[in-house]
Amino acid sequence: MSKGFFNVPIATNEPVLSYAPGSSERENLKKALKELKSSEKDIPMHIGGQEVRTNNKKKISPPYDHQFTLGHFHEGDASHVKQAIEAALSAKEMWNNLSWEHRASIFLKAADLLAGPYRAKINAATVLGQAKTAYQAEIDAACEFIDFLRFNVQYMTEIYMEQPESDNGIWNRVEHRALEGFIFALTPFNFTAIAGNLPASPAMMGNTIVWKPAYTQIYSAQVIMEVFKEAGLPDGVINLVYVDGPTAGDIIFSHPDFAGLHFTGSTQVFQNIWKTIGTNIDKYKTYPRIVGETGGKDFVIAHRSADAKALATALTRGAFEFQGQKCSAASRAYIPSNLWDEVKGYLVEDAKNIKMGSPEDFTNFMSAVIDKKSFDKITKYMDEAKKSSLVEVVAGGNYDGSKGYFIEPTILKVEDSQYETMTEELFGPVLTIYVYDENKFEDALYLVDNTSTYGLTGSIFSQDRYAIELACKKLEHSAGNFYINDKPTGAVVGQQPFGGSRASGTNDKAGSKFNLLRWVSQRTIKETFVPPKDFRYPFMEKE
Repeated sequence: MSKGFFNVPIATNEPVLSYAPGSSERENLKKALKELKSSEKDIPMHIGGQEVRTNNKKKISPPYDHQFTLGHFHEGDASHVKQAIEAALSAKEMWNNLSWEHRASIFLKAADLLAGPYRAKINAATVLGQAKTAYQAEIDAACEFIDFLRFNVQYMTEIYMEQPESDNGIWNRVEHRALEGFIFALTPFNFTAIAGNLPASPAMMGNTIVWKPAYTQIYSAQVIMEVFKEAGLPDGVINLVYVDGPTAGDIIFSHPDFAGLHFTGSTQVFQNIWKTIGTNIDKYKTYPRIVGETGGKDFVIAHRSADAKALATALTRGAFEFQGQKCSAASRAYIPSNLWDEVKGYLVEDAKNIKMGSPEDFTNFMSAVIDKKSFDKITKYMDEAKKSSLVEVVAGGNYDGSKGYFIEPTILKVEDSQYETMTEELFGPVLTIYVYDENKFEDALYLVDNTSTYGLTGSIFSQDRYAIELACKKLEHSAGNFYINDKPTGAVVGQQPFGGSRASGTNDKAGSKFNLLRWVSQRTIKETFVPPKDFRYPFMEKE
């Protein structure tokens, strides 16, 4: 068999298309939307290369039109989880033994399929199933997903090239082995790219996967699986099941071959999973790798020197793009008293000009939140805020769930820095603002650092470099991704590795080789060319 030290194509970020009127991508997306809506899709599970259907079919509707039926998925049960584990374990040896360059080729091909023939389809599925605008779908389902695949291939080669020094007569080397067992990928609704990356990144390193997506993301998850299959992913490497969380957890977290969890979702779920793994730790063949990115209560703090207009624009985009349903969305802001009136004027004007409705209408900036459960949670907080004497509704505050789960972009100003919407994650289009004394910037930094249990993203707006440096130091652990004079959203693969600590997760940085290192287990090999043949050492000889 021929061998070689292979150089993979140098990864570069996929260009974000504009979808401007008259552009080819705009027309292609409109055509794909029309095609997908023209027929109801029957969506099976994928286990060991087989399409698996059940008698329990669940309806999928757009969040912005819950009367319309996009299709139905086949919900599984415990038996399907067991089948998926068996399929993953059966596929493990051949997949792990496949030369790394052939694994790389599959995912590079998947990236090119997404960049070309599948671009409109994956974006359209994300628009329809998750209520993302064309632009939000483009930066997620197309560009970020493509970037994950291409950059991870490059990072994989960098990891394999990490080798120890050798000495005279000795050759030291390190093998980066896949983990012993299967990986469970548990993925969220809000980013198609995350849903694809969480099973793909450990698979790239030679692992096999049981993948459970959020029910509200299944419509685009099916397209991801279609891309993987066309790219040549062997049967059983990634097994896609639609089961509820407790059903999956009862089986997976009790299985001796459970080797790792790749998770994005709520903090409470992640903590409960961690407890379960700890309780079952004696059952496993190895200590499982636990990688999780969870919630955030992401902040923007402004210094009195900040540019008011730039600050207001960052808040509007950071809080309300994709209806605030980003782990990194700006949800609490600390604004100095000298800037508040000006910033308030800009924010109110922005809120008035935000157009909300179906994402199929490209003039809309916002659409509906993902489902009724989310709608009810967010609107409950809003109703309580309206009744409170400590809260001023600066903008928005209205909602309507009759056709779709629509919530106006809402801005609250609170008198109490510890009011619940300043401390709890709402995951919706609600921004809460606390106005602080412009001369007490350091006190405001203390509030930022100590108000929330999370530590995902945050930003500082200032034209004063001393203030920026002070914020960087005081907020060292407040955010895993920290932005200076920018909104706290929009991390780009290869540029800003993403993740946070505290209650926001394990900070293993998706979109970097640090994450991929979690999916391998090293074996060090020392080879001695001419071994000694006498047990005695020179120091033992007589004078």
